[in-house]
Amino acid sequence: MSKALISVTLRHLDRAAPSYFAPPVIAAKTITSKATQKKIAECCNILNIPIDSKQDVVRQAFLDLAKKYHPDSGSPEADMDKFVAVENAFRVLSKHNTGVSNKEEVEKIVFDIRHTAPQHRQYLSYEGYGHGTIFQRQKQYTQARAMKAAINVMEHRIEKAVASDKTLMKKGQGYSKKHDIKTKYGFDRLVEDLIQESMSKGEFENLSGKGKPLKNQNNNPYVDFTTHKLNEVLINNGFTPEWITLAKEIDQEIDSLKEEIRSDRMYLGPYPLKEEDVAKWERIYESNKELASSN
Repeated sequence: MSKALISVTLRHLDRAAPSYFAPPVIAAKTITSKATQKKIAECCNILNIPIDSKQDVVRQAFLDLAKKYHPDSGSPEADMDKFVAVENAFRVLSKHNTGVSNKEEVEKIVFDIRHTAPQHRQYLSYEGYGHGTIFQRQKQYTQARAMKAAINVMEHRIEKAVASDKTLMKKGQGYSKKHDIKTKYGFDRLVEDLIQESMSKGEFENLSGKGKPLKNQNNNPYVDFTTHKLNEVLINNGFTPEWITLAKEIDQEIDSLKEEIRSDRMYLGPYPLKEEDVAKWERIYESNKELASSN
């Protein structure tokens, strides 16, 4: 009886095994899938990207955070623990997207960060020129452009001068000499070259002041150069100061008064004067005396 029961039970278990043991296998697979999704979500959260992002987005996010947290990046937010977490998240997401952990790519990015010192990095703005703050770099870039423009103008003028006169005849010699303009010291050298070129052409031979001494200019040491030149321009244009005009008018008035006194004296008799003439002369004398004291 017991043997028959055992055999029936074994046959029943043999037939029922698939139905009894299949649900636990499916449940294990489901638990594993949920754990993987949870891990991927955590990695996306670490990289600050949405779930199911493409590999390009994952790589760019890792690159930005690696430059931010790597100890050799020179960033104020550098943190080794955060960098390790970011690196692990990138490996997990890369393996999930491509099936490969991209170990070589991680090493390449880390190598670039370590071997690119901050002083050798260039800004993308202002053609990478200058250093310091953005305002300092803008000022340096503007100065560099102005200097470059001045150099281009100078070189253009030199090329034009050389093209117009390639061979110059020096006065007093019977052979032609090629005049090469060489610029070594910027504008000062350019001016000197142009002067030498004009001398070679003989343009300084017919100057009106050649061989004559310079004009003796009396400069007041107590007056600045600007005031002196302004007075010189006014004098050359016929302008006379007010006090000089008044002095001239006073002299003219004195001469006219003397003439009037002389004419009044003519109507008086010779000395000694009569009483009537003395009274007239005293009145004339007093009036001119008051006028002289008022001046």
